[in-house]
Amino acid sequence: MKNAVLCGLLTISVTFCFAQQISFSGKIVRKSSEPVDGAYVHVLNTNVWTFSDSEGNFALNLNPGKYTIEVTAVGFASIQKMIEIPSNGSVSIELAEMAVQLDDVVVSAEKVEGDVQSIPYSISAVTSRQVREFRMWNSKDITAVVPNLYSANSGDNRNVTSIRGITTTSYDPAVATYIDGVNQFGLDTYIAQLFDVERIEVLRGPQGTLYGRNAMGGVINIITKQPTNRKTGFAEASVGNYGQQRYGFGFRTPLVSNKLFLGVSGLYDRNNGFYTNAFDNSDFDKKHSYTGNYYLTYLASQQWAFTINVKHQAHRNKGAFPLSGTVEGAFDEPFTVNQNAVSNLVDNILNGSFTANYTGSSFNFTSLTTYQSNFRRYEQPIDGDFSPIDGVTIINDYGKDWNKVKVFTQEFKLSSSANSTSPVKWTVGTYFYHQNNPVKQATHFGEDAGFIDPNALPNTSILNTSTGKSTGIALYGQGTASLIKDKLDVTFGARYDYEHKDQQMLGEFYFDGVTDPVFVTQPDTSSTTSFNAFSPKVGVSYRLNGQSNIYGIYSRGFRAGGFTQLSPDPSQGALYSYKPEHSNNLEAGIKNIFFDRRLAINIAAFYITVTDAQV
Repeated sequence: MKNAVLCGLLTISVTFCFAQQISFSGKIVRKSSEPVDGAYVHVLNTNVWTFSDSEGNFALNLNPGKYTIEVTAVGFASIQKMIEIPSNGSVSIELAEMAVQLDDVVVSAEKVEGDVQSIPYSISAVTSRQVREFRMWNSKDITAVVPNLYSANSGDNRNVTSIRGITTTSYDPAVATYIDGVNQFGLDTYIAQLFDVERIEVLRGPQGTLYGRNAMGGVINIITKQPTNRKTGFAEASVGNYGQQRYGFGFRTPLVSNKLFLGVSGLYDRNNGFYTNAFDNSDFDKKHSYTGNYYLTYLASQQWAFTINVKHQAHRNKGAFPLSGTVEGAFDEPFTVNQNAVSNLVDNILNGSFTANYTGSSFNFTSLTTYQSNFRRYEQPIDGDFSPIDGVTIINDYGKDWNKVKVFTQEFKLSSSANSTSPVKWTVGTYFYHQNNPVKQATHFGEDAGFIDPNALPNTSILNTSTGKSTGIALYGQGTASLIKDKLDVTFGARYDYEHKDQQMLGEFYFDGVTDPVFVTQPDTSSTTSFNAFSPKVGVSYRLNGQSNIYGIYSRGFRAGGFTQLSPDPSQGALYSYKPEHSNNLEAGIKNIFFDRRLAINIAAFYITVTDAQV
């Protein structure tokens, strides 16, 4: 059945490839009417782009209809312009220096490209220039520039992020992170380093309709720079105190002009940590990482584009958790820890994706296939009580078959074409995922374990082994109708998610130096459960004039359900299922542009409720 549907889509796609195309030409100039060479001209929601020549001229071949084009050039504010095919003569597009005009910011927040000021909810867009100037090196750094957002990590390279106060420390986050359209499935599998970034979009409020699971607080959407027909590159070097070093490089080049494009970028980052371990007066939280991002894009035709993208990171950290054993110690000596068991964290992440994108005269189609994995272990036992005593340590180095998360996802999306003249713009799709998560971890009780728990036996361990598999599928759709001479937009959307989870657990008690368990703390048992979630959206937006929009929206999001896990305390029950957590958001706001695009003021008020909170 699936093959038949795909063949039908391909057949329809080929049919529309032969629609009559018309040449459209234009010229890019600055305020003084001088031509702008090398300006990038992109037709939104298509695979069509070009560059202006030395005289500022450009040409595009397009099917009849209305389009939005985006023009960007170094030193100038980006601009969007509506064009209609066929049209009479050539169009002249004037660019203003970025120092005197705000950018027209294009975002893909609704899974299609559009102007950030026209989308009816709160979005912050951070440009590549801002990422460089503000020295945003990690995704948690956007805390400094995005309102209602806070992000931090405990030192282990896992960012825990909240938006509008909605957060969690679970492996299922409350704020979803996407990089180049790929859902960074959980806290394990996403890459937090920022480099070679085109833009960052922060969507505030629940985004369950288009983004699904774990977007109950919002979404962080990171887009890196894509290769084009121009040869470009960069290199950076930064050195600071505490042993800080950061070296990055990248280049983008056509391998076959107008057909095949390559992009490569890499980053090495290190520092000696900001903490001192009072136990042996050594540097703590000393880390380094290697990160890579590789693109290969094939433009088969003006309609079809195929992209292979591979991202990876090798992260090492000697002293991953700079935590204090007491509240008083954390406040009195905030950059000092006192831990007797320090380990080297080995954290390897791989993200790969294949995208097939068709843009036609009747609809657009995207297939996104991804694979993500994370192998994470501690080379030696790591401190579990964050104190100098030989109390509790954690052991998880049991070979490459354990503590390696693997995720496969597949998304198919259909949307209205870029040149559609219909008053209704729509997006529909389906999303599938499968996750495999085998975990093996021991809690070891040392000579001083009695200071932590009077009932603990010294020189013993409780080994917990679990194998978990999760499979889910979702169907979603959203449509926006433009009414009253395109002044009023009414949006309806809905998504249905279904998830099935299998979990198997075993708990065993060991004496040190003994290979066989003394007894079983949790018999080898398994359980299954299923969940579903419905995420609707309703919104209205009214254009007061060409520069102001007023809107109101209701949206819903959810965080996935699951099972309670094994605890070192045998009295704690495991494998109890819990339901998804939901958030409901009511928001009203106004977006304004003033003084010939020199000032933007956006105001929003919101009210959020959370049900079935997971504690």
